Amino acid sequence: MTDKKLESLEQKQVKFYEDELTAILAHDNHVYVSIRHMCEALGIDTQGQTRRIKRNEILEAGYTWVDILSTQAHSQRRRSQVLRVDLVPLFLTGISTKSVSEEARPKLKRFQQEAAKVLWEAFQEGRLTADPTFDDLLAQDTPEARAVRMAEAVLQLARNQLMMRSEIEDHGRRLEAIEAQLGDPGRKVTPSQATNISQTVKAVAMALSKASGRNEYGGVYGELYRRYEVPSYRELPASTYEDVMAWLNEWLQLITTDQPF
Repeated sequence: MTDKKLESLEQKQVKFYEDELTAILAHDNHVYVSIRHMCEALGIDTQGQTRRIKRNEILEAGYTWVDILSTQAHSQRRRSQVLRVDLVPLFLTGISTKSVSEEARPKLKRFQQEAAKVLWEAFQEGRLTADPTFDDLLAQDTPEARAVRMAEAVLQLARNQLMMRSEIEDHGRRLEAIEAQLGDPGRKVTPSQATNISQTVKAVAMALSKASGRNEYGGVYGELYRRYEVPSYRELPASTYEDVMAWLNEWLQLITTDQPF
């Protein structure tokens, strides 16, 4: 269990059929629901269910504390235990029907099937109720229903266009970066190219050292730096990479029977 209490960015009272649940959008951008309110709606013991949550490694990862604003006449913040909404279905499926009254069993089933979705939607689409009649009304061929469907279609289209614009702009920025890099005469060899050059220099130096009995590493690097007028092989212009490798391999072939790198 995390010891860090979350900060509430937004609180909403979500009507779920005949019950009201408190949902919180926390500063970690996750939505949480009050455990006490869920348990009270189902008529089960809050402390017992909280202990069950703490015993489950997965549920415990989404269990924490947050200050909830009371909906009573004298509003005040109360430190409350909450559960991340994506874990609500797992939590609810662990509640046996034997744990609730016979009258509450249909409610438990509705909670298990719909609660997480409704709580999450409260901060996504502004839907604060699980009233099934809304979908029925929306399916009717009335001016109001058509207006809502049209508005939803326009909103979805706008969302798609926004995402497409973002992707196009992102691709454009990447293309510009690539073109700028390829077209920059001052661009240096890549780390991979620098490694290839270094390994080939070492191969040449080893072959020379074997023949002369001296350490030839400094001499090979010195000749490379004089030839290409650079202080380090990592400073070689990318445009010279092929020429450098061809020169080193040709040198290597002259002093050894090894295959070119």
